[in-house]
Parts: sequence; structure tokens; C-alpha cells
Amino acid sequence: MMKTFFATAMFVLVAATTAKADVIYPNAGTENPTTYTFTATSNGSLVAYFYGSGASFSESLGLLVNNQDRGTALENHSSAYGQMYNFGNVSVGDTLVFYIDVATTGHTYYSDITMNSDGVNHVYSTAFAGNGKIPAGTYVGFEDLSLHQTGWTDNNYTDEQFVFTVAAVPEPSTWAMMILGFVGVGFLAYRRRNLALTAA
Repeated sequence: MMKTFFATAMFVLVAATTAKADVIYPNAGTENPTTYTFTATSNGSLVAYFYGSGASFSESLGLLVNNQDRGTALENHSSAYGQMYNFGNVSVGDTLVFYIDVATTGHTYYSDITMNSDGVNHVYSTAFAGNGKIPAGTYVGFEDLSLHQTGWTDNNYTDEQFVFTVAAVPEPSTWAMMILGFVGVGFLAYRRRNLALTAA
């Protein structure tokens, strides 16, 4: 009985592990030397998907679009893997600065290193190919510790992890064509029904 339970528990653990192949910062323990500038490359809704958190501190993800704050969401201890949040529409060329509000320490850290009062790079980013739960997009992992402000750091960049995408919004002409198509299909169905009634 105990062996069966243990084998089942191991199977569930392996299945859960393979369901989410972790993105890992390759130089844990060292500050990420690569800095990032995020810019919207299409028009549409910017959607963030929660990926995970290895943090003991509590924090939430926020977004500035062209320096305008869109607020925070996806609290790291209460969000589930794949949970999404729509930060609203963006346009091609918009400057995107993500940030974390660390409730435990009161510090805020930005994806733009020039905005961080400690002068530290708090993000790691890479392309994300997508899986059954989260679509392809841009992965971002935040570090919520600062040697200068919290007195120590592990530089693992896993404290607030998410993937963001910009879902294209159809152009007005595309909407017009879709509506026209629906009207046409409705008219054909109406005409077919009337012909069937006339023939009967």
C-alpha cells in the first residue's frame, strides 16, 4: 500500500515537473550584465501570464507604458501558473517598463536599470516558445533582492516570473469585412430557408 502511494506520488511529481519546463537564468549568483529595453512591436492588448516565483517576499507585477502607470497585478504568492492579466492596449513603438512592488520591503524595482535607485539590473529576459498553458512571447524574471537595500542577494531572477504577449487587435477594415461576412452568411441561410419553404 505504502509503495503504491509512493509510486503514485512520484508519478504526479514527475508529471507536474514536465508540465512546466523552467526557464533558468544561466548565471545564478551573479548580476545579469544584459540590460533590456522593451518596446511594443504591434498594436493590441498587452497580456502578462504568471510563470512562477521562488520568492519568500510578497510582490506584484506592474507596468508603465510611456511612463504612464497601468497598475499592478499577478501577486506572486496568490497567482497560479498560466494566470493572465490584461494591462490594456499598446501601440507600436510604445515604451514598456515592467516593475515589481515588493510589499515585504517597500522597494520597487524596474526592468529599466536607470530607474532603479540601487543601480542594479533586476531582470533577466529571453524568448519563450510557448506551451499548452502559456503562449509564445517574451519571458521576464525579476530579482527582488538588492545588496544595497536588503543587505544580501542571490541573483537568481526567479522572484516574479511572467511571459508577456501583445495580442493584435483587428484593424477597422478587418472588422468591417468580418461583419459583412456574417451578414452575408445570415442572408444566405435566410434565403435557403425561404426556398425550402416555397418548394414544400
